[in-house]
Amino acid sequence: MSLGSGVLQRRFPFGLRWLGAGLWRLEHAFERARASGRAEDDARIRIFFVMALFSLGFVALAIGATQAALFADAARGGAAGWISPQARADIVDRHGRLLAADLPHYGLYIDPSEVWDVAATRVALRAALPSVDHERLERALTGDRRTFLTGGMTPVERAAIHRLGLPGITFEPEQKRVYPLNNTAAHLIGFADTGGQGLAGAELALNDEIRNLAGAGGEVALSIDLRVQGALEDELRKAALTYGPRGAVGIVANVHTGELLGVASYPDFDPNNPGSASPEARLNRAASAVFEMGSTFKAFTVAVGLDAGVATMASTFDAREPYKLGYRTIHDYHASRKILTLVEVFQHSSNIGTAKLAVGVGPERLSRYFTDLGLTTAAAIELKESASPLTPKVWNEDAVASTSFGHGMNVSPLALTRAMLPLLNGGKLVPLTIHKREPGFRPPAKQVLSETTSAQMLQIMRANVTGGSGGKADAPGLSVGGKTGTGEKYDPEIRRYNGKRQVSSFAAVFPSDGPLENDRYFVLILLDEPHGTPETFGYSTGGWVAAPATGALIARIAPFLGVSRHVGPMENQPRLASIQTPAAGGDL
Repeated sequence: MSLGSGVLQRRFPFGLRWLGAGLWRLEHAFERARASGRAEDDARIRIFFVMALFSLGFVALAIGATQAALFADAARGGAAGWISPQARADIVDRHGRLLAADLPHYGLYIDPSEVWDVAATRVALRAALPSVDHERLERALTGDRRTFLTGGMTPVERAAIHRLGLPGITFEPEQKRVYPLNNTAAHLIGFADTGGQGLAGAELALNDEIRNLAGAGGEVALSIDLRVQGALEDELRKAALTYGPRGAVGIVANVHTGELLGVASYPDFDPNNPGSASPEARLNRAASAVFEMGSTFKAFTVAVGLDAGVATMASTFDAREPYKLGYRTIHDYHASRKILTLVEVFQHSSNIGTAKLAVGVGPERLSRYFTDLGLTTAAAIELKESASPLTPKVWNEDAVASTSFGHGMNVSPLALTRAMLPLLNGGKLVPLTIHKREPGFRPPAKQVLSETTSAQMLQIMRANVTGGSGGKADAPGLSVGGKTGTGEKYDPEIRRYNGKRQVSSFAAVFPSDGPLENDRYFVLILLDEPHGTPETFGYSTGGWVAAPATGALIARIAPFLGVSRHVGPMENQPRLASIQTPAAGGDL
C-alpha cells in the first residue's frame, strides 16, 4: 500500500477513497506512458478518462430524473411540478360540471437587443396583436431592456406568434382564472384577481378552501345544479325582457338542506372580464340588495298566528271596511268587503285581515318570531355579500301592522328564502349554503315553528294557487303552492310610497303535498319595478308578472329534481292526511 492510499483511507469515507484511489492510479498511468515514450498511449488514456466522466455524468442525471419521477412529492400529489402560489382549485357544480378553472396562459416579452429587424417585427406584431397599444409596442421595441408587452395569451395564441419566428420575442407561463360558461351563474361563482385572490361570490366566500385544494389537485363542488341554473336564468331573462324591470332575482333551494340549487341576478355579467361590466350588472341582487317584499310576508304573519295559537285556519276576519289603526287606515288592494276565514285572507291577500291578525299576535311576540325566522339579520350563508335588513326601530302596533304585509321592513331575497324554509320543512330554521351536501344530509337546525304549523302552511299555500291570487303559478300535476307579493317602493322625490314603482314577486313551494320529510323545493322569482303589458291589462303585480314565470320554471326543473307529476284527481289534493281543517273560530 502506497503512502497516498494510506492517507486517503485514514481521512476520507469509502466513496471518496475509491474515487481518489482511481485518480491516483490514473495519474500513475499517465506518468508511466510518458516515461516509456509512448505518447499515443497517453492520449488514449486521456480520451478514455474524458469518456468515463461523461458517462458517469449521464448516469447520475438518469438516476436523478428517475428518482424525481417516481418518488418526488409532485409525483405523489398527482401534479406536474411546481404549483403557483396564485393557483386555485377547479369549481364544479353538484354533478361535477366545470364552472371555473385555472388554465395555462402566457405573457409576451420583447428584448430589443435581440430583435434583428425592428420594422418587420413591428408590422408582424401589429397584425397578430391588433388590441395591443401601438405606443406600448413601440416603447418595447426601442427600449434598452427586456419588456413585458401583453399577457393572458392562450396556448393557441402563443403558438401563432411563435410560428412567426421573430427574434427577441419570448414567452413566460402565467396562471389565469377562466369561467368557461361565461355569464352562467356569474353572481354565485364570482371572480378572482390575477394574484389568485377571490373577489366576489364563491371565489371570495370559499377562497381559503379553493386555494388549499389547488396543490392537492382537488375541486370545490357548489350546491347548484347547472340544469336548474340554466332553466332559472332563461325564465328570469324572459320575464325581464317582457316586463322591463330595473332588475330581477331568481332562487331555487332545497327546503331541508338549505342548498341553493340555482341563484340568478339580472342583469348579469361575464366573470372573465368583470371590469367591463357596470356596477348594476355586477350587483348580486339576491344577496346584496334589500327590498320591501310586500305580501309574501303575509306567509310569515299567518304562520306566526297559527303557531302562537292566536288563530286557526278557519278563524274569521272582518274585511268589510278599511281598518283604522292609530293615525293610519289600511285598505285591501282587491277589496272583497266581506268576512274572510284565515285561508281566504291568504287567498285574497287581504291587508286588513293580515293586519288584524298581527295586532292579535302583538309587537313583542311578532318581533320575536321574525327574529327566530332570521328576518332581522343578514341571511346565514357563506357569501360575504349577504346584506343586513332594514327593520323597524320600535316594534309598536304601527310597525306590526306594516310588517305583517311586507311594508316598513327591507330584507334580501336570500333572507326571505331562509325564513320561508321553516314554513315548508317542518318548522326548522336551517342555514343556506352554496356547498354541495351529501345525499341524506340534514344540517343542524333550530325548531322555530311546530310541525303542525308547517303542514298547515303547505295546505294554505296550495289553496292560494288552486283558488287564490297565485293561480298563474300552477304547474299541472306538481302540486305547486305559494304566495304573491307586491311591495310599493318608497319614493324620496314625492316622500311617500309610489304605486307605479313596485317590487313584484312570487314565493313558491313544490310539491306541497306528501309527508313533511319528503323532498321539497322553494322557488322565488322577483322583478324590481316591472311594467305591465297589454296581456296583463297593464298590471305589474306579482300575480301577473312573477307567478307565470314561477310556474314555467317549476315545470322545467321538476324532472331534474326527481319530482314526478301526479296523474288524475290527486293533483289538487294536498296529501297531508294528519292535518285536519280546524273548526270555525271567532272574529278578530
